[in-house]
Amino acid sequence: MGTDTPLPEPAPSAFNYILSFLLVGIAWGFTTPFIRRAAVDFNKRQDQTSTSQQEKQTIGSRMASLFWTVVNLLRTPAYAIPLVLNLTGSVWFFLLVGKHELSLTVPITNSMAFLFTVLGEWYVERKVIAQETWLGMLLVLGGIALCVQSKNHV
Repeated sequence: MGTDTPLPEPAPSAFNYILSFLLVGIAWGFTTPFIRRAAVDFNKRQDQTSTSQQEKQTIGSRMASLFWTVVNLLRTPAYAIPLVLNLTGSVWFFLLVGKHELSLTVPITNSMAFLFTVLGEWYVERKVIAQETWLGMLLVLGGIALCVQSKNHV
């Protein structure tokens, strides 16, 4: 008779590991400029339709106004779709944290989010990426490489 000891799960490939970090970085970083633009556009529309009665509102009417503002914002596809993608990144991150080393997962995913936020701002808002920002992005990538390298030699 054989033993009933479970076989250890094989470690995910390096490709899957890297892809996971990239997906979380894209979900968190690249969607942020889209969310920001949609919120700014939404606020402009709200400001155009607001009245001077806001100063006289009761707490209850302010809460109702806040509730309907959130509902209307979530019903705006330009806001809701990037928000859902961003929140999906949080689910992916949770899964990554459960399977991989915390001291690598957190800095790498946050660094990827920074890099993709910069690229997203360039794409969405046509912001010019300054030389200092490019240098910072390269240093971030170098830092990620050092973190991974140090963990592989322990």
